[in-house]
Amino acid sequence: MTLDPISTGIALEIGKIVLKTVWEGGGKVAGMLGRTVDKATQNLVFQASQKYVENYEKRHGILKVLGMREPVSLESVYAAVQFLDDRALQQFESVQALEETYRLAAGRSFQGKDCPKQEGLKVANEKQYLMVLGGPGAGKSTFLRRMGLEALKGNKGAYKPGYIPVFVDLKVFNKGEINIEKTIAEEFRICGFPSPEESTQKLLQQGKLLVLLDGLDEVATDRMNEAISQIQNFVDAHKQNRYIASCRVAAYRHNFRLFTDVAMADFDDVQIKQFIDNWFRREPDIAQDCWQKLNSDDHTAAKELTQTPLLLTLVCLLYERSRKFPTNRSTLYERALRVLLEEWAAEKGIPQDDLYKGLDTKRKEMMLAEIAYDSFQQNRLFSTRREVADQIEQLLKEILPDEKGVDGLKVLRSIEVQHGILVERADGIYSFSHLTLQEYLTAQHIDDQRQIEKLVTEHLTERRWKEVFILVAGLMRGGADELLLTMEKEAQTYLNTPKLKALITWADQATTGSTGDSKPAAKRTAAVFLALALALALARDLAFALALALALARDLALARDLALALARDLDLDLDRALALDRARALARAFEKTKVFKSVNFVVLIVRLEALKAQIPGNSQSVEVRRAFRDKVLQTWYNALNLNSELVDLSEAEAKALENYFYANWLMVQCRQAAVRVSPTTWAGIEDRMVTVRD
Repeated sequence: MTLDPISTGIALEIGKIVLKTVWEGGGKVAGMLGRTVDKATQNLVFQASQKYVENYEKRHGILKVLGMREPVSLESVYAAVQFLDDRALQQFESVQALEETYRLAAGRSFQGKDCPKQEGLKVANEKQYLMVLGGPGAGKSTFLRRMGLEALKGNKGAYKPGYIPVFVDLKVFNKGEINIEKTIAEEFRICGFPSPEESTQKLLQQGKLLVLLDGLDEVATDRMNEAISQIQNFVDAHKQNRYIASCRVAAYRHNFRLFTDVAMADFDDVQIKQFIDNWFRREPDIAQDCWQKLNSDDHTAAKELTQTPLLLTLVCLLYERSRKFPTNRSTLYERALRVLLEEWAAEKGIPQDDLYKGLDTKRKEMMLAEIAYDSFQQNRLFSTRREVADQIEQLLKEILPDEKGVDGLKVLRSIEVQHGILVERADGIYSFSHLTLQEYLTAQHIDDQRQIEKLVTEHLTERRWKEVFILVAGLMRGGADELLLTMEKEAQTYLNTPKLKALITWADQATTGSTGDSKPAAKRTAAVFLALALALALARDLAFALALALALARDLALARDLALALARDLDLDLDRALALDRARALARAFEKTKVFKSVNFVVLIVRLEALKAQIPGNSQSVEVRRAFRDKVLQTWYNALNLNSELVDLSEAEAKALENYFYANWLMVQCRQAAVRVSPTTWAGIEDRMVTVRD
């Protein structure tokens, strides 16, 4: 590797630090070579410094994970890190407080939006001793490596100049002697520094090193106490230097009294976009497309995974290969779960704790799936440590009947430390690391236990179960026919009054035989949507009717927009001339889509035009203005052959109709997510959609 001019300059700076510290500081090396350093010695030190920069960049300046075909430079994809004060992790006193806080946030992230954050680089410069905490794949090692790269840049870098970074991978202490000074000296010896032990000693004495202690959690359990003791003794003996250490939150014991503890914050939108832009830096159009798709309604849950660098890397890799996200979202979440359960620890070379014979990945997954399902069924996202441990013990008695004296707390801690799937949110209070993973595991349990009917009859219209339904459809390898037929049957129960049935029957009769290209179900839905919009129904009651219409026929989008605009105008008693203009535009849009069979929109437009002469002025009474509004609506009702009483719904009827359309919309989403559905089954469902069945 040939160093560029900048790297060469940095190597010279390091060489100067070494020469100044070791020779001017005196000692064995200076005694042997003399206080005046000859040219040959200078060249030797500068060559070793160049080698040191080169080695650091080769070993710690690249990223190659999760089966990437080629490595990428760490700096090319790095997104600026933010820290939380570690006290933010312990601010809640009870499960109830956490539940209430999460519900009020009305989002999918477990990390509160109001948690104060600090720029990671700024904190690293301010704190001489820094402990960086976070879950698996949160970017702890990447942050340490990046700080080393910045330190190597000297005055041109963003880190405090004058320090030589030394990266110490703490898992090397799983074998052999735990000796940090010896490990640092070995780094200098490899690069050819003269008398590396003496050089290391002098650099430490003069406080010239930035010691990066990575992965305290990766030290084997039986060596942890010794490693902690050796680190503490080393830091106490060499306080003049700077230190950044990292550890998984679950494994940290708060033993380091000199260190300031900070926690890695979840990536926010700015960081996610920066990472994606950096990843696809040579193809900005693809970066923009990836970002837009990730922010669409179809990928809300997928975006949740991107809040951690590891899973964001997975998302970018998958998108890079196919230029799209998996149609079956279960595929993405299954892959993410596999990364956390197996691949990440294997890639980092972390030894797995085999607490019990037979507790393999598949059994862990089964156990986690049941825990996820039980919590989700109870509408609980948080549980106490004892509750989770007790459930683990009960499940392992069934999964591993030959094991005696199973300790649920040990298994919980192992899962927390190794995989980060269950996370301690506050003192003794746990949740899944991502709501997405809990939803996926819940869906997996439902599919494994064949609980389709229970799922549909109990949760079809509960909005928080939406992702679970879609994931179940994607997991059913034998086909999602049973799920869809059960959903269809349950949806019919919401047409529970004569008025609702009459409204759906009107839509069927008004659209059957029309010449438009839209599917019959889309036409029927559009007719109901128009009727409700004209009746000035609440927007919430229209939401899933229009969503279903658009899912079945995108060409109805313009009609949808015009209908909503007209409804708002009339409801708010705005400019009546503008309302009439929109009413005519709406009539023209529906005439163009050919949704209705017998409605004469030409005559309707003429009649609406005639009403212009009757527009009341603002000085006229409220009664006169309302009478004009009613006349506009009645003109529409007459043209549509619609009895206005059919859209005069009670609150209960409006809610039932909303649920009915939501259930049908969800069926369409499940059909799109399913791996396999019989064409005959789906054709029948679609043909019967938005009709009254005897």
